[in-house]
Amino acid sequence: MVSTDEITEIFCSIDDFCIVFDPAWRKRRISTGKKAGNRKSVMSTSEILTITVLFHLSGFGTFKHFYIFYLQKHLVREFPDTVSYNRFVELMQSNVLPLALYMKTCCLGKCTGISFIDSTPLRVCNNKRIKNNRVFKDIAATGRSTMGWFHGFKLHIVVNDKGELLNFIITQANVDDRTPIKENNLLKEIIGSLYADKGYISKELANMLFDDGLHLITSIRNNMKNILMTMRDRILLRKRSVIETINDQLKNISQAEHSRHRCFGNFITNLVASLIAYSFQDKKPGIKFETENTAQLALFC
Repeated sequence: MVSTDEITEIFCSIDDFCIVFDPAWRKRRISTGKKAGNRKSVMSTSEILTITVLFHLSGFGTFKHFYIFYLQKHLVREFPDTVSYNRFVELMQSNVLPLALYMKTCCLGKCTGISFIDSTPLRVCNNKRIKNNRVFKDIAATGRSTMGWFHGFKLHIVVNDKGELLNFIITQANVDDRTPIKENNLLKEIIGSLYADKGYISKELANMLFDDGLHLITSIRNNMKNILMTMRDRILLRKRSVIETINDQLKNISQAEHSRHRCFGNFITNLVASLIAYSFQDKKPGIKFETENTAQLALFC
């Protein structure tokens, strides 16, 4: 369960963002030509976003049980004016834009020069129900990971050595892990060393990133020749498991993955909220790495 102090901290952070976002959003909205009402909503944008994030920190299995049996009964003091469950689901999906902007502007960490990149599957249904899935028809795709075939999407994340998220992107399941790096700004503000698994091996990609001031470091396949690698890179490459731990927490603790989505908007809202919830964790998976100046040989074959 989330304590009152944690709820206050999350709400204050989101409310500070909404104070700036709401006026700017109203000013730039495109008019439909029809007269729109200006009736004030029962719940503010800050409350809606806070409740959306709190679910992923609560430990509840479903949002319905969290909202009806916990929030509306035990958090009445914190949220006195709540709407019905069905109405809140509509409000939650309509506020996906401020939720995503808040994640991008307020929840990402800073690059320390040591970064890790990886992708993880986001299954939207059981493999036996792929042909019958209508919610993500023509949106999701079927791909293959180290754990086998799956239907859904891929979440690509970049983290630093402190376990903080630096950036993320969502692609279809059949997209190669190297494609988002080549086509998007996933690594735009990342510098120093980037550690990845064998799925990111590419001479062209390594040269492209090197020109941008980023050194891509991966392990080698069995049929590849040995390469020179510093002791520092060899140690940090072994620490790459930290990003796999983060992926596990996102999916099993923050519930970034489940098969109960009823629309694509709900999928995006759930995923972004889980990333925000992770950023509020006090203890994140990280590594402790200290360098010492010694006369030892620093190269390995």
